[in-house]
Order: sequence, then structure tokens, then C-alpha cells
Amino acid sequence: MSDELARAQRQRLLDLINDLAVVRGKVTLSSGKEADYYIDLRRVTLHHEAAPLVGAVMLEHLASLGLAGNTGSNTSGNTEAIGGLTLGADPIATAVMHSAAAKGQAIDAFVVRKAAKAHGMQKQIEGPDIKGRKVVIVEDTTTTGSSPLAAIQAAREAGAEVLAVATIVDRDTGAKEVIEAEGVPYYPIYNLNELAI
Repeated sequence: MSDELARAQRQRLLDLINDLAVVRGKVTLSSGKEADYYIDLRRVTLHHEAAPLVGAVMLEHLASLGLAGNTGSNTSGNTEAIGGLTLGADPIATAVMHSAAAKGQAIDAFVVRKAAKAHGMQKQIEGPDIKGRKVVIVEDTTTTGSSPLAAIQAAREAGAEVLAVATIVDRDTGAKEVIEAEGVPYYPIYNLNELAI
């Protein structure tokens, strides 16, 4: 992808986030904290125009970090699977999987349940097996880092090597420090100061 196209896609996705996802008004976040705004990124990750941009921009983000980019079989350092805690991570992971496939890259998606199923195969992680594979954990909006931490733990317990956490929007409320304290690099695409709050 050319640098110009990558910049245009990143800007268009940011415009869509500002237009569709930033909601103003008092709200209680999942962390229990109160805020004067809410960033509802499902309005973006499930949107007909924005979802493909999410995949393309996240894939380019990972490539710029040296975590994606080879065609066919992945080599040392490259992401083999991408996923995170359901529900926020699911559309991101599938968008990246489709964007990668369109470029001839092999990146699977996986879903981390909040808890293992009590029936069937009783799995906490759905999708292709991630044991022994290099994975990136994704999230739509990161506040405290608790959701990525839960996904990191589940992925490690499943035998995966967690390369990084990548999020669309970091709310700049301490998640970076919490995640990196677990020995996992943290890479947001957008920081709060880039949004029209």
C-alpha cells in the first residue's frame, strides 16, 4: 500500500469515528468511571464503509510495526492470528483477516469468550487453534486495559505467543502502562487528542 493511500484511509477512518462513534453526554463506562462523552466504536466496526477501513488501517498499522506484511505463510515476527475479548474485538479481527487475505497474507481471526463455555467443547477461545502461534490482541476502545489483559491471559493459557495489543482508540487513561506491565507492547492507532471530543 502506498503511503499516500495509507494516510488517506487513516484520515477517512478518523473522520468516520468522529462522525459516527463520538457521543457527547454523561455516561458511565464499563470501568465504572464517569465521562462526558462515549466512544461507541461498534458504530464504526460494524459500518458498511468503516469496517473495511478498520481492516486496512489496522493491517497497515501492524505492518508499520513489523508485525504483518508477508504473503502466504508467516515468518518470524509476523502475526499468525488476531483477536480479543468478545464483543469489541470480533469485527476488528475479522476485518483484518479479510484485508490480509485480499493481499495474500495468512492471518486468522479468533474470539475470546469472557469465560469458557459450560457445554460442547468447553472452549474459551473460538476459531482456529492458536497454540504455538504468534498473535496480536485487538480492542476497539481501551480505557483501563482490563479487556486486553483478559484476552492476553486466555491466549497465553491456550499456548499462544502474544506479540502485542493494538487498539483503534486509546482513551489515554492508563491502559498502556497496565498492558506493558504484562510485558506486552501496546500500539493504539489513534489517541484521544486526535478525536473531536
